[in-house]
Amino acid sequence: MSDVDDFIPVAGPSITDREVGYAAEAARTAWYQNHNVFNARFEALFAETVGVKHAVSLPHCTAGIHLALAARGIGAGDEVIVPDVTWIASVAPVDYVGATPVFVDSLADTWCIDPDAVEAAITERTRAIIAVDLYGSMADWARLRALAEKHGLFLLEDSAEALGSTWHGRQAGSLGDAWVFSFHGSKTVATGEGGMFVTSDDALHARVMTLRDHGRPPGDRLFLNTEVAFKYKMSAVQAALGLGQMERFDELIEHKRRIFAWYRDRLSGLQGVSLNAEPKDTTNSYWMVTIVPDADYGLDKFAIMDGLKERNIDSRPFFSPLSTLPAYADRPESARFLPAAPRAHEIARLGVNLPSGYHMDEAKVDRVGAALEAILRRS
Repeated sequence: MSDVDDFIPVAGPSITDREVGYAAEAARTAWYQNHNVFNARFEALFAETVGVKHAVSLPHCTAGIHLALAARGIGAGDEVIVPDVTWIASVAPVDYVGATPVFVDSLADTWCIDPDAVEAAITERTRAIIAVDLYGSMADWARLRALAEKHGLFLLEDSAEALGSTWHGRQAGSLGDAWVFSFHGSKTVATGEGGMFVTSDDALHARVMTLRDHGRPPGDRLFLNTEVAFKYKMSAVQAALGLGQMERFDELIEHKRRIFAWYRDRLSGLQGVSLNAEPKDTTNSYWMVTIVPDADYGLDKFAIMDGLKERNIDSRPFFSPLSTLPAYADRPESARFLPAAPRAHEIARLGVNLPSGYHMDEAKVDRVGAALEAILRRS
């Protein structure tokens, strides 16, 4: 094991004096009549950057998915089609509203939900599709939009991991009916915890604004709640951090893409190792640099992670299929449209997220690349 000083974390933010100054200012001044100043500035800049009408700052991205489903009236008896391979936060809110998640397979190149699988899973109970822009990749939004319109379905874009990615020149978070983002400390833009719900639908926005504040319509000062709802708000200090981060948006995306380019160069000599895709007419912001080695190497993701750990390098496993988790073990109805051997399951068995935080430089990427080569070649 290397010395602790040589440890390479898997992720981390880029925080400068700009963010620190804003956070300190919020702590001092964002009270009384100024309580919402930083949230409003953060939301306005975010909406402008993504290219939508409304942005609502939240304590986490999961809240955005919950609010979106609840605002559309999705509940008991309804089905929501979701990718089987994603982080559980993308799907757990389906249970929050009492609906049933329906797992489907993903594409082999982008690792995003397969539109053909979505189409095959649509029933008379289907109310929505949640498509996840996984690890910075972009889903096939043309196909998904066509399916949603044909069948009258709500299309929710989970862009928690894809801020800064684009599809045909449009930013992630502008392609569904509503969109959500995460500002977890590992994300491209970080506030520690935090999320954003965005939409250009005025009615949906108004409904979300009521639901996120205990059923109080915006502007209510008499505490006359119209319904029982939720409490989902972001603090001013978090919003101040987010504002500073978004003012550095281009710089942060450029840095992420530079890290990926270093990895692509260093790993180019390894045969049978796939990296994050960037199909024609898309730009990948590469939140996490992810490798998927061929099964012929004889190593699953946990073996590769163990090898990296022995060399003092942190990593994360590709998300496991939700249908295989104990959390969904008693939900066979959710997996009824999965094929006998989903392609995404093999990807999930082999894939590993490499150190991708803003602490990465060429020397660290060199070290990770050399470690991977040694692990895969058993040298």
